[in-house]
Amino acid sequence: MTTPTENEQGVWLTQEAHDRLKAELDQLVANRPAMSAEINARREEGDLKENGGYHAAKDEQGKQEGRIRQLTDLLRKARVGDAPTEASHAATGTVITIRFQGDDDTEKFLLGSREIAGTTDLTVYSPESALGAAIMGAAPGATVTYQTPNGREISVDVVAIEPFVP
Repeated sequence: MTTPTENEQGVWLTQEAHDRLKAELDQLVANRPAMSAEINARREEGDLKENGGYHAAKDEQGKQEGRIRQLTDLLRKARVGDAPTEASHAATGTVITIRFQGDDDTEKFLLGSREIAGTTDLTVYSPESALGAAIMGAAPGATVTYQTPNGREISVDVVAIEPFVP
């Protein structure tokens, strides 16, 4: 059985994270006329080849438009709701405690969308990341192995799984 990817199952967001991202999107969209006016004002300053203000404004507009597309896509796919109240297996919206094999220390992280990172001090791993994909569906006591981008294999023991409490 394959676990659905975050894109297939939709990105899980708390209501607070959804509202925060929606407000950011609304602000960016509302700022479009001001950004266009800034570009037009810089364009009228003269030679566009040597007009640093014009190029900086165009770059900023490109960044804002990219963020608008990212937020629009994310909010369209979002599954808004509370985190799971029970957690017996690693899933989006759960807090996972792992121990890297050969190490006595544990690491605790939230398995979910990076967009909710603003609502927690926990490190957030996406289910699409190497570790996140390997750990999806695992239960406490399981050992999972994943491959890093440089090809190294790393094994971790799943110590505990608990619901995320924002």
